[in-house]
Amino acid sequence: MPDAEHRAPGERGPAPYQEATGPVRAEPIRVLVVDDHALFRRGLEIVLAQEEDIQVVGEAGDGAEAVEKAADLLPDIVLMDVRMPRRGGIEACTSIKEVAPSAKIIMLTISDEEADLYEAIKAGATGYLLKEISTDEVATAIRAVADGQSQISPSMASKLLTEFKSMIQRTDERRLLPAPKLTDRELEVLKLVATGMNNRDIAKELFISENTVKNHVRNILEKLQLHSRMEAVVYAMREKILEIR
Repeated sequence: MPDAEHRAPGERGPAPYQEATGPVRAEPIRVLVVDDHALFRRGLEIVLAQEEDIQVVGEAGDGAEAVEKAADLLPDIVLMDVRMPRRGGIEACTSIKEVAPSAKIIMLTISDEEADLYEAIKAGATGYLLKEISTDEVATAIRAVADGQSQISPSMASKLLTEFKSMIQRTDERRLLPAPKLTDRELEVLKLVATGMNNRDIAKELFISENTVKNHVRNILEKLQLHSRMEAVVYAMREKILEIR
């Protein structure tokens, strides 16, 4: 029997976030599974095979093989471990983004080290999830990232914010231009994004629709001239638009 470190995602149970049933996708989300443990890869394939809108199109046992498979298969999502032989997941991120620019990368790992999380985000990962998550959460995270959201395990989101705050404190940047003005509602949304909430949870918290949240996030990124939710949080903290204590 595999030990806890390398088991497939846990038993089904209530996930901290669930997406409402939406329109059927024209094509399934194509996923490349990358992990150095064959048993864990097989477990993920079995779990994801139950999802009609998700298709595992390939697997790889290390980062070097992942880059080759990504170039050949052009997956929508790469679900990848951090620490693997020959070439680790973080190192492979940059190369995968080069050979398959449209692919989005979710790190699925046992590593709860702040350094691994931070380096993964810098390397281009859109998600960072711990292997302790439930099977429901794996599929939900894949759908969310495919739809343009970032997904980070709550405990890791807190560590990421701590790292960002330390980085800001170490950096004394000159501000050449005044920060763009965000509305009160946009600031509320940004603060909730900073806690690691997804769009659905933010909508519930603010008693607004999920589409309204998406519009606010889009407006925030446009005003700040940024490309991702994570960049918006870092920018806001650096410019003192938002402070996380």
